[in-house]
Amino acid sequence: MKIAIATDTNSGVRPEALTAPGLYLLPMPVLVDEQVYAEGLDIRNPQLYDAMKQHKRISTSQPAPGQVLDLWDRILADGYDQLVYIPMSSGLSGSCVTAAQLAEDYDGRVQVVDNHRISVTQEESFFSAYRLAQQGLSAAEIKAYLEERAYDASIYITVDSLEYLKKGGRITPAVAAFAAVLNLKPILQIQGDKLDTFAKARGMRLAEARMIEAVKADRETRFADTPDGALIIAAAGSFEDPEQAERWRTLVQAEFPALDVPYAGLPCSIACHVGMNAVGIAVMKREAP
Repeated sequence: MKIAIATDTNSGVRPEALTAPGLYLLPMPVLVDEQVYAEGLDIRNPQLYDAMKQHKRISTSQPAPGQVLDLWDRILADGYDQLVYIPMSSGLSGSCVTAAQLAEDYDGRVQVVDNHRISVTQEESFFSAYRLAQQGLSAAEIKAYLEERAYDASIYITVDSLEYLKKGGRITPAVAAFAAVLNLKPILQIQGDKLDTFAKARGMRLAEARMIEAVKADRETRFADTPDGALIIAAAGSFEDPEQAERWRTLVQAEFPALDVPYAGLPCSIACHVGMNAVGIAVMKREAP
């Protein structure tokens, strides 16, 4: 049985990473001054950051149902028997629920995974699904496997500017003004369905240190029984300057020398909400060998 794997660009997967057959990527819509762009095709992070510096109106939306159906139909027409589709968490977007409803018309050939992930943790699920397909699992079995392990991951992120959290309604203008005066950086956590406030720190360097402490705490508690070879820790961010991205990756690597720490650039659909130069870190179990 031929099984294809698809995800959306909320995962941070880049089009150039689709080097194996059976891997597909749905571009998420990014709106700049009401003009719609397809992430990874019409717009990438440098263009988004230029728009931010010009203070243009920026937002995101879920893909139109027709775009989702066109992708699925094209995949199945390519000769694949089944499709595993992994959108971003249902707790962060309606696109997962919409996809699950659309899949009802495909008689089980399309399995929509709701494993409550986004960004680098969603990317891990995408490539894990591919490895599971290579091992002979059906689409339904892959869906069950990923959803069973959905909460074996955490993301911590702090923002350089509160502008986009304020625009998105996640904090009030009064709170944003107060935090700016005191140089307070909110540390946010994504663990499953919600984006929650985890802590606050005075300045970015203290915020970075607090996020590393949080991952160390997760390593010693939630992932205490996970060997290093089955654990992934990744640095992430929406840095304009590649040297700053490498600085952050190197700092995280130094704190976890037993692991090979990669850097993941945040996709446009997340950068729209956290702004430029946000700093993140993720910890998760490796889902599939």
